Amino acid sequence: MRAGRRDVEITHPRKVLFPDDGIAKSDLAAYYRDVAERMVPLVRDRPVSLQRFNAGIGREGFFQKNVAKGVPPWVKRVEVPKKGGSLWHVLANDAATLVWLANQNAITPHVWLSRADRLDRPDRMIFDLDPPDDGKFALVRRTARELGDVLREAGVEPFAMTTGSKGVHVVVPLRRRYGFDRVREAAVAVAERLIERRPRELTMEFYKRKRDGRLFVDVNRNGYAATAVPPYAVRARPGAPVATPLHWDELSDRRLTAQRWTLRTVLDRDPDVWKDIGRAAGSLPRV
Repeated sequence: MRAGRRDVEITHPRKVLFPDDGIAKSDLAAYYRDVAERMVPLVRDRPVSLQRFNAGIGREGFFQKNVAKGVPPWVKRVEVPKKGGSLWHVLANDAATLVWLANQNAITPHVWLSRADRLDRPDRMIFDLDPPDDGKFALVRRTARELGDVLREAGVEPFAMTTGSKGVHVVVPLRRRYGFDRVREAAVAVAERLIERRPRELTMEFYKRKRDGRLFVDVNRNGYAATAVPPYAVRARPGAPVATPLHWDELSDRRLTAQRWTLRTVLDRDPDVWKDIGRAAGSLPRV
């Protein structure tokens, strides 16, 4: 498959990865090739963890962080230190790499909140709004809008994205001035301010059994080496839903769901959504 300036081999291109939808590996690779122009600027230089499904989504998948062997020389990687050694993470910096990852049956890439040259300085703060069940997406939309109000009052600009799974991510772009501890502290303060408004509907309680049907405002992705699903990533669910950047006013659309757009439909959307997210980077929310 031609991707950018390279030809990338697709082995077993007819292998079906989404059995209920007839979506094969070649379809996944073609999608990532076609979406690369939008996706790469939003994931460039971020260490990637791979969520792979070698037998398709009908079987259990696995996560792979370390990609040390069998990598084409043109695939960029970064060595990340860990206790007792190091890991090699792929950097999804071009269309060819996204296609190569698809050939590894990596349906969903998950990326760091920091970039390879300054791993300890995130440039994203993420709030994951996780509903108690699939029938509560109206609560997700309302909570995302209220969280946006809290963030604007705190002097920062929020961006929203459906996750392609159950909820919405609200993302704050940051200048790379702060370590993960400070970013998480600020995220906790914002979440507490939000939950004060509706404590019967919202919680930061990690354990599901203690949430009592409340929406989980998850700030736990704001940690070193934690990952999040990036814009335009395909999710391993029937229909191949896609994590999709939103215009903010789309949060008021009653038709909106976490899985509204799929591999087959998302490319029909405005390609410039989130185009200015980098220019909006600023200081931590002032709460």
